[in-house]
Amino acid sequence: MKQLGGFDRTKKILIGLADVIIYHLAIYLSFWLRYKGDIPYFNYVAYENAKIYIMLAFVLLNVLFGMYILYNKSGLDFLYLTVLVQLTMTIMIMAMTFFGRWFTFPRSVLGISFIISTIVLIIWRFLVFKLYEKVDGTKKVMVVGNEEACKKAIYNFKQAKNQRHQITQAVTGNYFENIKSHMDEVDIIYLAEQLDEKLKIYDLMIRRDKKLFLPTSFENLVMVSPNIMNIEDESVIEVSNFRIPPEDDLVKRIIDILVALSMIIITSPIMIITAILVKLTSEGPVFYKQIRITKDQKEFNILKFRTMSVTAEKHSGPVLATSNDARVTTIGKYLRSLRIDELPQLFNVLKGDMALVGPRPERPFFVDQFKELNPYYYLRHNVRAGITGYAQVYGKYATDFNSKLNFDLVYIKKYSFVMDIKIMVQTIKILFDKVSSKGVDEEVETHNLVIPPSIQIYE
Repeated sequence: MKQLGGFDRTKKILIGLADVIIYHLAIYLSFWLRYKGDIPYFNYVAYENAKIYIMLAFVLLNVLFGMYILYNKSGLDFLYLTVLVQLTMTIMIMAMTFFGRWFTFPRSVLGISFIISTIVLIIWRFLVFKLYEKVDGTKKVMVVGNEEACKKAIYNFKQAKNQRHQITQAVTGNYFENIKSHMDEVDIIYLAEQLDEKLKIYDLMIRRDKKLFLPTSFENLVMVSPNIMNIEDESVIEVSNFRIPPEDDLVKRIIDILVALSMIIITSPIMIITAILVKLTSEGPVFYKQIRITKDQKEFNILKFRTMSVTAEKHSGPVLATSNDARVTTIGKYLRSLRIDELPQLFNVLKGDMALVGPRPERPFFVDQFKELNPYYYLRHNVRAGITGYAQVYGKYATDFNSKLNFDLVYIKKYSFVMDIKIMVQTIKILFDKVSSKGVDEEVETHNLVIPPSIQIYE
């Protein structure tokens, strides 16, 4: 099993090459169907001239949409992601042929190729995913920690889209000896909390060549993206701070301004129509202003289209939005599910209060609460708040604030321009995910959880 699971990068490259070949054949077949086998040279040569750019764009889009990351996906993900990528590709090819002056590329072929390539790629990717599941198989996981930590980990793993990682054993005491005795029965050891014996466990994992999972606790996050320095005859690890380097932050700010301006122009018709609908369907102002916290703990007024009644918090005071929140207006439900209510935040980006990508801004009332509960919460305010973020793309809206904080800190630690692009692209994906547009669910109480009888417990 371990050998079959290797060469991950090679497998992704081979799958990507197969995708390119399939996409090329789908376009050629579209030409053939459009012209009934007699393809005019002056039409096909336009595709030939643009082919290298089309295929590069195709690969780039698939990478940005995370198409070749298989472990955290379900069959349904490949369906709507493929449709999204192919639809985007069709629009991009239209733009390419216009700017490249390849005007003889038939629009009818684009329409046919969209249908053919989408169907064929969905079938191909579904087969690849099934083969991946069969070859790499389900990974057995041993979770290690106190009973509460184990319960929380088990619950979290069971909520995954697929069951590739299945917890089969839980070690709640006598950690080192129990791990040593039963580690050959599992593929992965997950240390759900910090343990006194962790160095002995690390050494054991390395000697036995076992995969080790660690939680994104502050202690572990500190060591992410270190800088290795050589001083005389010693190598020193310089721990990076939870900040974006000034040079990168300047580039990020310039791109934010340019993209925000472009997006305001492009989405202005949508914003005008939305403003009219909000005004006609409920009493109160079109826009909703609320104080939020951004970089360096500064307060600012976030701007959104109003999706709740004007008396939403008149009697309750500040309350986080919940799933199926009765305070949300009829039109507000659609605005939230499509993220249209957040379009006015582009003006916040221009002003400098927000970035396109960053931790979602919270209200002072909740920030004060969260800072009392977690002493590291202030670190997320080392960067500008964002319209979308790492937590929104890779987590769930209903995730508790500690989990969101960990996502935000991972983003800050691993920040790169490419990461921002991937997050912006994958934000399109979450528009189709009902979970991501929900409010905060009631927090799961670990003392109410039980370890299923199917999991072997070692104390």
